[in-house]
Amino acid sequence: MSKVSYYTVEGLKKLKAELEHLEHVERPRVSNAIAEARDKGDLSENAEYHAAKEEQSLLELKIAKLKEVVANARIIDESLLDTSKILIHSTVKLKNVTNNMEFTYTLVADSETNIKEGKLSVNSPIGKGLLGKKVGDVAEIKVPSGMMKLEVLEISRD
Repeated sequence: MSKVSYYTVEGLKKLKAELEHLEHVERPRVSNAIAEARDKGDLSENAEYHAAKEEQSLLELKIAKLKEVVANARIIDESLLDTSKILIHSTVKLKNVTNNMEFTYTLVADSETNIKEGKLSVNSPIGKGLLGKKVGDVAEIKVPSGMMKLEVLEISRD
């Protein structure tokens, strides 16, 4: 049973571009490496050949997984999403109750995660802890350093 994931138009475009790159750039490169290594003779002791075959099997696995993700991806119409509570693709302004620091995150699918851009995985401990919360709620989230208390200040769709 495959898992349906929700993406923005931009997120799905990135996934498809990565798949295209793997199929049309990386796959031919690895095939050429195998052919070049094969031309060097005895395959039983040819480390280059074995390394290229290993790379090929990992690449094919990655392509297969990505094809499955793309096949099960759904575009999310962000205009229809509820902003009264935190959902995937919510942009949330939070305050750490312990030190009063404020920060903003957007909850996204795993493959769109980029902490530098403020995109936090909906499946991360913080992401899971925020789901369903409303403005004014305080989420208590277990993180490696202990308990984190985050007050929800704003919820929006950017």
